[in-house]
Amino acid sequence: MNPIVTRAAPKEREVEAFRARRQRVLDALLAQNGEGILVLPTGSEIPSHGDGSFPFRPGSDFDYLCGFPEPDAILVVFPETRRSRTTARAELFVRPKDKTAEVWHGRRFGEKAARRAFGVDEAKTLAQFDERLLELLDDFDRLFVRYRADQRFDDRLFRLFGQRSKRHRRRSIAAHPALIDPTPAIARERLVKDEVELDALRLAAEVSCAGHRAAMAEAAPGHYEFEIQAALESEFRRRGSSRNGYESIVASGANACILHYVENRRRTKSGDLVLLDAGAEVGGLTADITRTWPVTGSFTDAQLSVYKAVLKAQRAAIRAVRPGRSYAQVHATAARALTRGLVDLGVLRGDPKKLFKTNAFRPFYMHGTGHYLGRDVHDVGAYEDEKGRPIPLEPGMVLTIEPGLYFDSKDQGVPAQLRGIGVRIEDDILVTEDGCEVLTAAVPTDPKAIEAVCRGE
Repeated sequence: MNPIVTRAAPKEREVEAFRARRQRVLDALLAQNGEGILVLPTGSEIPSHGDGSFPFRPGSDFDYLCGFPEPDAILVVFPETRRSRTTARAELFVRPKDKTAEVWHGRRFGEKAARRAFGVDEAKTLAQFDERLLELLDDFDRLFVRYRADQRFDDRLFRLFGQRSKRHRRRSIAAHPALIDPTPAIARERLVKDEVELDALRLAAEVSCAGHRAAMAEAAPGHYEFEIQAALESEFRRRGSSRNGYESIVASGANACILHYVENRRRTKSGDLVLLDAGAEVGGLTADITRTWPVTGSFTDAQLSVYKAVLKAQRAAIRAVRPGRSYAQVHATAARALTRGLVDLGVLRGDPKKLFKTNAFRPFYMHGTGHYLGRDVHDVGAYEDEKGRPIPLEPGMVLTIEPGLYFDSKDQGVPAQLRGIGVRIEDDILVTEDGCEVLTAAVPTDPKAIEAVCRGE
């Protein structure tokens, strides 16, 4: 096992990736809107009690463009002509070095180390941001900024706009520059992962698979859901992931029919299925895996029949992933297979094709077949264009495939042996030039292989 350091100062390859991303984003913004300044703040620490804060995580767009891990930083990117070529100049505004604060709360990069480590053209203290932005607004009349995402930052900007108006009152300038939301342009760039991101996703998948296998091997009837969670997440930490990509779902028995169950307090019993949905974050990117398995190490006949129906749908949906296809087509493939499975299980009656067209599967399969994956577990990126047409998949996109079936324990319309069974199977899929790659194949989906892992074989 090789521990992974997840958020140290970036290596040169990562720094080059930040530069390339900033250039692509700025180019896209300028091409669509004309010249302007991209201003992107990261988040602030949020107090959790009188003497502490919730764990801080940088904003995903901010992290994508510079990787600086500290709170309250601001990234400014604008065009600069160098050798007859327009390049993206990046300036980063950070908290200053502070010996006393660092004794209490940990080391800071400070402006000098931030400039060296993160590949920006200049780094300054936060106190210098206001004057610098006012200088830049003399040369640019567009501001690419997400308005109403951070009230404190909005207040700061509009205070600056007021100062600018007073400075130039004889010129009768506009009260503020044109404000253009950069989020769609950044989302389009984030949708296709570069090699640095794919390396991080592969590591996240590797760590997450190890955690799932550890949880499956350690669980036994009588263990609480939080004990299974502890086995999972301790493996994440042992392998270098400093945090989860999202809150772990450890749902045993009928809890598996609650899609986002996170209480994780129930004590498992012999005969239970455990639906475990969890992923580790590595290098700012997260995996997302769901496996459903028997806590005793053996599926019952009823559990296995449901499991096989879901697995058949997942395999069909994965085969449907390839460049040129759309998410909507992948979802339809899974939903058709699940509809046929529901007929075979005796839950639905009739022609599967007609049942699919009327969405008869929806009471038992109420969510989508997947979502984009990356820096956010439900990552950014549009599924349809401005005219409502499906966006085709292309190499470098990553999405999850996660069909499921859920039978409420009190649903009298469902065969008795199926009531209370919830099954979901989820893998992370990279779109490749000629099809796709399953990044999370190291934790099995075949029922016999799952039983073997659960028995510690």
